[in-house]
Amino acid sequence: MAAAAGDRDLPGPLVREHPARPAPGAVVERYRNPFPTVDVVIELMGRGDPPPIVLIERRNPPRGWALPGGFVDYGETMESAARREAREETGLEVELLALLGVYSDPRRDQRQHNVSAVFVGRAGGSPQAGDDAAGLGLFSAEAPPRPLCFDHELILAHYLAWRRGQRPAAPVQD
Repeated sequence: MAAAAGDRDLPGPLVREHPARPAPGAVVERYRNPFPTVDVVIELMGRGDPPPIVLIERRNPPRGWALPGGFVDYGETMESAARREAREETGLEVELLALLGVYSDPRRDQRQHNVSAVFVGRAGGSPQAGDDAAGLGLFSAEAPPRPLCFDHELILAHYLAWRRGQRPAAPVQD
């Protein structure tokens, strides 16, 4: 029976066992692939119109403010990763509304090449900073704190265009 979307236990044909150590003289191929990541623009409902967005103050370098997000785990869908990262970093259960875009500039993260699927989501309640955050805040997307990390200033510009109906977004595929 196939695993459900988001499960980390994949069906047999998708999982290949590799020996811990290659045989002597074996050719080992290594690929430098970008890391898949997700980010979420979280609109906090019931706090005004337009709703404020949730930003995380990063504890680890690069320091500054960022959208909630992180790495996709093996066997996890982008959508599941977005909800998990939002929950871990803010304590909020987020409903994903749209896929805002995919951001792949190799320079978007100074640590390594990441490709990020960015979602727009909404949540209610009181967000709480996760243990990997120095802080958390609610801000107008038009006046976020500085500095913003990565390419999140560009993402917020695209989000504002989407809110004004000037930029398309894709539906979420659950």
